[in-house]
Amino acid sequence: MSAAFGPTLLVDLGADTILAATPEAVDLFQDAALVGSRLSPRVAADFTQLIVFIDEVFHRKEAWTRRVELQTAQSRRLNCELHGRPFPDAGAEVLLLNIIDLDALDHRTELDEAAKMYGGGLLEWQRAQAFFSELERQNQLILNAAGEGIYGVNADGKTTFVNRAAQEMLGWTTDDLLGRDIHNMIHHHHLNGAVYPSQHCPIYRSFRFEQVNRIGDEVFWRKDGRPIRVEYVSTPIYEGQVLVGAVVIFRDITERWESERKLRDAMEEVGALRDSLMQENAYLQEAINIERAHHDIIGHSAAIRQVIAQIELVARTDTNVLITGESGTGKSLVASAIHNDSSRSRRPMIHFKGGAVAGDMIESELFGHVRGAFSGAVRDKPGKLELAHGGTLYIDEIADIPLHQQGQILETLQRRAVTRLGDDRERAIDLRVIASTNRNLEREVQAGRLRHDLVLFLNVFPIQCTPLRERSADIPPLVSHLLTLACKKLGRPQPIVTEGIMRKMQQYDWPGNVRELANVIERSAIVSHGGKLVVDIQNPSAPSLRSASTLLTEADIEQIRIANMIACLKETGGRVSGADGAAALMGIRPTTLYSRIHKLGLSSEDW
Repeated sequence: MSAAFGPTLLVDLGADTILAATPEAVDLFQDAALVGSRLSPRVAADFTQLIVFIDEVFHRKEAWTRRVELQTAQSRRLNCELHGRPFPDAGAEVLLLNIIDLDALDHRTELDEAAKMYGGGLLEWQRAQAFFSELERQNQLILNAAGEGIYGVNADGKTTFVNRAAQEMLGWTTDDLLGRDIHNMIHHHHLNGAVYPSQHCPIYRSFRFEQVNRIGDEVFWRKDGRPIRVEYVSTPIYEGQVLVGAVVIFRDITERWESERKLRDAMEEVGALRDSLMQENAYLQEAINIERAHHDIIGHSAAIRQVIAQIELVARTDTNVLITGESGTGKSLVASAIHNDSSRSRRPMIHFKGGAVAGDMIESELFGHVRGAFSGAVRDKPGKLELAHGGTLYIDEIADIPLHQQGQILETLQRRAVTRLGDDRERAIDLRVIASTNRNLEREVQAGRLRHDLVLFLNVFPIQCTPLRERSADIPPLVSHLLTLACKKLGRPQPIVTEGIMRKMQQYDWPGNVRELANVIERSAIVSHGGKLVVDIQNPSAPSLRSASTLLTEADIEQIRIANMIACLKETGGRVSGADGAAALMGIRPTTLYSRIHKLGLSSEDW
């Protein structure tokens, strides 16, 4: 390409490569390796403007722009005008780009104008004066059109100009401000009322110490005395080499600051709520631990020792376990103990209770679903099998799961992969399965309610939980443990368990096993007064043995008082007074108890 073209590039847009360049272009970009390099790194900012320009060139066959900023190899910005046209001789996407250095052009123009004025004499000087007057007028128009507030101060701190936006934001007019110390009018105090001396003001430091100061949050005072929050830049200005003042460009950020303040307050509130929830969670976790502490395996009978030994044997393996036993014998306790002692204890044990989920929802609960898999599936949801990945899946009451879903569970566990409902993608799973049931396995298989192949898959290591009636030796330590927990939960002193009460509890059949024992102990702790535990296990459904969580009416409470009174009289053989009498057990005077017996019409037949 001829040098007559000035700085010119031939660019392959498809490869983003400069195919050729004039010497002037090499000098302009200060890069001897310009040819063969990429064009895109030469664009200083806003690459979209270059794309718009290229589209215009190919649409109009020729175009020009000053909106694309280029830069040298040393990242110096180039103020230039680009002229482009397609160059199909070299390829369909080749662009001939002529670059005009506007700074060099302006410099040449100034030299030319100066030469004209020098040669033109007085007439040219007059034209120059008119030109600069017009330029000043246009600058005023630009200042007044700006959205930011702009004002200037001289070296004495006196206001030299104020644009329209500044007047609107501050409420002051040019007559109020020009020639006056603007600091004392709009910047005199901090928001807390403290005086703001001018020597501490960043605006004044701009022209006293030749500093550019950017302040993100300060206060200017309006004419009506109302403060506005502002951010501003204060820049020194020069006349030749002489520092003559500063110009201040500011923006009202009151609304933004208020929004940020509300956001900060909201975040602080969220933080406080988070801390509160963490504390509540810690408290609830402690309460849960207390509530569930009876899951610790308590007892020293041969049956309990055998179960503990089995747990120790199987816990460290990944072997599937099937736990059998009556309701309330602690099957979930055994499952938790196996998981907690296993190598998977860092992952959760996911609990799935077969009879607690409707048949049509079992697949969704176990396998999960994707959005739209069925009516009401508004988002993706992993199932229990996925959640147990890396940990343990505990299937409680496996015999309560419908036969069809049993087959699906078996297939998924054997393939070690799960597919969500509505999805065709398999997800690998690695889990250990512990199952339990309170039913007779052989009978359930024969009746067709339990798949034989599923039992074979799960029953690799069977554990049998013995009912409480067959290990009465474990009742004393269980009573002591459960009574401690119940009293701690209720906030009451722990009563004494007499030998008679303990003997009576050991003779009881406990059809509900340990769960029933825990309920009886908690109810007894509620009704017991006078330092001794009062237990009535002949009629567990009586009002005296209501669950502690049941809401009671006044009539219910009265029935509890009556039942407690009768229980105390039974304990003492009908004796009211004396150290071992019913009145002492209840913590009341004998005359009060006699009065209540007479008022209620009770007789010895009642106890």
